[in-house]
Formats: sequence, C-alpha cells, structure tokens
Amino acid sequence: MENNLNIFVKSIFVDNMIFAYFLGMCSYLAVSKNVKTSMGLGLAVIFVLGVTLPANYLLENYVLKAGALSWISPNFATLDLSYLSFILFIAVIAAIVQLVEMIIEKFSPALYASLGIFLPLIAVNCAIMGGSLFMQQRAFHNIGEASSYALGSGVGWLLAIIGLAAIREKMEYSNVPKPLRGLGIAFIVVGLMGIAFLAFSGLKI
Repeated sequence: MENNLNIFVKSIFVDNMIFAYFLGMCSYLAVSKNVKTSMGLGLAVIFVLGVTLPANYLLENYVLKAGALSWISPNFATLDLSYLSFILFIAVIAAIVQLVEMIIEKFSPALYASLGIFLPLIAVNCAIMGGSLFMQQRAFHNIGEASSYALGSGVGWLLAIIGLAAIREKMEYSNVPKPLRGLGIAFIVVGLMGIAFLAFSGLKI
C-alpha cells in the first residue's frame, strides 16, 4: 500500500507528464484557455488513463510478453507477442476514448461542444500512450501499482492544465506585450511552471 502511494505521489509531482516529459502538449495548450473546459478535459484524461493503463497492464502480462500465455498451455511458454503491444495499446485507448466521448455527449453537451475536436484527440494524446509505454518499461509488480501510476499521471496532467488555465484567465486582464499575447506568453508560463516543478525532483519518495 505504501509503495502504491509513493508511485501515486511521484507520478503527480516528480514524473509529471507535462513538466517532466512534455507529453500531451497539443491539447494542453489548446484547451487551457478557461478553467471549466480544462477541468472537463483533465477529468476525461484521468478516466481514460485510469481505465486503459490497467487494461494494457493485463494485456501485457497475460497475453503479449514472452511466456505470458503459459497459463493457457505449456506449449505457449516460448511465445512472444510483444511486437503487437504498440498497436493493441492504441486499440484499447481508442475504444475507451470513444466510450468517454459518447458519455460526455450524452450527459454534458455544453462540455462536449467546448472541448470540440480535442475530446476525440485524447485517443492520440501522447500522455495516454506514454503512460502505457512507461508502465511497460517500468515493469510494475502488480495491477495496483499500475493503477496508482495511471491515476497519479492523470491527476498530474489535470493539475498542470488547471494551473495554466487559471493563469491564462488572469492574464486576460493583464497588460501583456502585443507580440507575446496568446500562445507566446503561454509558452513562457509553461516554462516557468516546469522550472517550478523541478523543485519536486529533490523529493525522496
């Protein structure tokens, strides 16, 4: 349990998808114009990560990696399907994103309209795919660790986009130099936020 908590906290602050790896930057910059829309997309990212990463963990450990199919028959003990992991991870992510899109369209049409094209683009959000590939690389010992990492990564992405959205809303009333208005000042703010998050890298977790 303690290890799961450590993984969760570390994935939020130390291994933040945005500030440590710069994953998911396209939707991060495009949607972070107001807090309400950012909250909606952030929660969608948490949900997609929270479902797809454990599903891909099970897929990796019980179907794809070398010897994973030995639970079916000893004849499959040498079978290695890991070369299919990339395409199957994407298939799982795309299916879950489609489900999220249908749910949001049904229960929150206003949020669905405000997110626009960036909602279905969660399927190709590199933060989502990056989570599954990091899971594969780090070889978590059980699905609990994988789920902790998924939720922590999602919460870290949510905090990052809400923080930027709140700052950008305030900057609407600031006297920003004309050449820097829009994405220019947003890039500067993201850089400063990334430097601030570097302080967490000294945490011993």
